[in-house]
Amino acid sequence: MCRQVFGFRLAMIALAAPSALLNANPGLGARLVGAAVVVTFMGSYVLFRDWERFGPLLLRHPSLLALDTLFGALLLVSAGPDTTLAYVSVCTPLLAGLVYGWRGAAVFASLQSLILLLAHTALRDPHPGPGPSPGPAESLLLPGLCVIAGAVGSSLRNLMLRFGAATRALTAVRARLAVAEAVSAERARLARELHDSVAKTLHGVALAADGLAGSAGADRMDPALVRQQAELIARSARRAAAESRALLTDLRREADPAHTTDVLTELAARTRDFAARTGLRATYHPTGAAATSVPVSLPPVPPAVARQLLTIASEAMENAHRHGSPTRVEVRAGVHGGLLRISVYDDGRGLPPDTTLEQLRRSGHFGLVGMVERATSVGARIHIGRGGHPKGTEVRVELPLAAPPTTTAPDATA
Repeated sequence: MCRQVFGFRLAMIALAAPSALLNANPGLGARLVGAAVVVTFMGSYVLFRDWERFGPLLLRHPSLLALDTLFGALLLVSAGPDTTLAYVSVCTPLLAGLVYGWRGAAVFASLQSLILLLAHTALRDPHPGPGPSPGPAESLLLPGLCVIAGAVGSSLRNLMLRFGAATRALTAVRARLAVAEAVSAERARLARELHDSVAKTLHGVALAADGLAGSAGADRMDPALVRQQAELIARSARRAAAESRALLTDLRREADPAHTTDVLTELAARTRDFAARTGLRATYHPTGAAATSVPVSLPPVPPAVARQLLTIASEAMENAHRHGSPTRVEVRAGVHGGLLRISVYDDGRGLPPDTTLEQLRRSGHFGLVGMVERATSVGARIHIGRGGHPKGTEVRVELPLAAPPTTTAPDATA
């Protein structure tokens, strides 16, 4: 706002400077008026050009604006109050109101009004001609405008200060909301990680421990059965510890942008581990370009994204084993155009009809809900249902890749 006021002052000074110089007395008067033109013009130009740099100086030293007012008074007397310099005089209380508040506006409005009245008195023609002479109303018009400009400047200053305070308050509220959303998202993410890994393993440990307690309290204890259940508890506990270490390792590895994960190789390994651990027939089939005999280089996948995709696939296999009673599980993955597609299908009894995520969330079943949240967090699309199969359940995830896969020529020595 102050910069615009100084820009207006520049234009008015430039228009009135020739009239002031022509009306000045030769000799010392002309030099004083010329110096006043240069000082007021350059001062206004400097503040217009670099207000952020020199504005605080004007704010700390009101005497600088008072000195500018005196130079402007010299020009006003020389050029006359009926020139464009009269508008420059109105700008002074407006600036004072913007910079110093209502006290500064009152001081400079009074000073500028006094200067205008003195200019009108000094330049009044003692021998008026036949035309009408300016009356008191015309002489008081500009001083009245100075008072109004000072009040306007003070009001604008208060409005801008209030707007600034409201903006800072809004920024603080947005920052607090962003922190709250980040904390909520992190809590949801950690809940998904614990639900899909350690929590399920510990639940299996608890069930195995209950079975061991029942076997140990039986009338005829079977040592072989007790040994088998104890070994199952030990294996499950070691698996929970390994999952905890893997989770911590993956969370720390997210900070390393140079590290990438081979999703297809890791998915095949997890499928083999799932089949060996559960005894269920689980197979992995590469699809798309990965199913050909030509080696395919998958675009690098960040560890955070790869971990979400692999966890979705592992959770789909675990859900099929726990709830679907299938005879087989088929895992398919590959690159199709610009999409990395992963599919987990089981021939079990499938989902209950009319199942929704909101129903699952209310009933405390967060497995499918976690899958959807994981896919959304990495920008992937997920489909859960029968797909193109007559029965069972298929979980299909499609992730857009940043770059299409590149095919490398086979080694000539192979």
